[in-house]
Amino acid sequence: MRLDVAYDGTDFSGWAQQPARRTVQGVLTEALSTVLRTPLRLTVAGRTDAGVHASGQVCHVDLPETLAPQIDGLLRRLNRLLPPDVRVHGLGRVPDAFDARFSALRRHYRYRVTTAPFGAEPLRARETVAWPYPLDPEPMNAASALLLGEHDFAAFCKRREGATTVRALQRFDWSPAPGEPDVLVAAVSADAFCHSMVRSLVGAVFEVGRGRRPADWPAGLLRRELRASEVTVAPPHGLSLTGVDYPADDELAARAERTRRIRVPGEG
Repeated sequence: MRLDVAYDGTDFSGWAQQPARRTVQGVLTEALSTVLRTPLRLTVAGRTDAGVHASGQVCHVDLPETLAPQIDGLLRRLNRLLPPDVRVHGLGRVPDAFDARFSALRRHYRYRVTTAPFGAEPLRARETVAWPYPLDPEPMNAASALLLGEHDFAAFCKRREGATTVRALQRFDWSPAPGEPDVLVAAVSADAFCHSMVRSLVGAVFEVGRGRRPADWPAGLLRRELRASEVTVAPPHGLSLTGVDYPADDELAARAERTRRIRVPGEG
């Protein structure tokens, strides 16, 4: 069963379940297991860090066929149990080959920042970073464009043992938020992201936008084999996962198998 989930990450210690901490996975698993009266395990498209939000997160859970009749009406029952900072917008059966993580084609993120002298508007403050310096979007877009393509993003990732840092960055651009003066929004899309990658890319481009680094500096870091200590990770609350793309049903299994392979630059 696929679940489409949204959450305000402010009061969560990220997605992944942790002992003695409030996490999205923990809250959602508890509510779902309570409604269906059976222990369950959720697989997510992309783990989000503490403070990061989502409007288009996707996860899946394997259910025994005996529970299939209970899916009708489950959406309303589940949301009644969930706290107000987590909502399940949709759920339903998917093919056995569907894997929320490995079947995904790409993930989409948004990052919001304001340079207004008074900071973020109160109603948007939980999802908008107040930046204390002017930001010039023209060199920021130039720097972002140079990062597009398949590269080893080791300089922008917190390394995890045995995990590849090769990713295909498909979109990274900045634009003014409609009707919100002094607010810039980054749209970032890739086949996948390694730990802290989006916030590290944003932090590097901030340095370009405030005039402290040239536009080609972030792309130059791609030659590094280890995380670049000069890159400051941008604050988490400006970041939201806005969507995940999947292939047609008959391509799900092949996509999952391909994703599980260790990637090498230039291959796949």
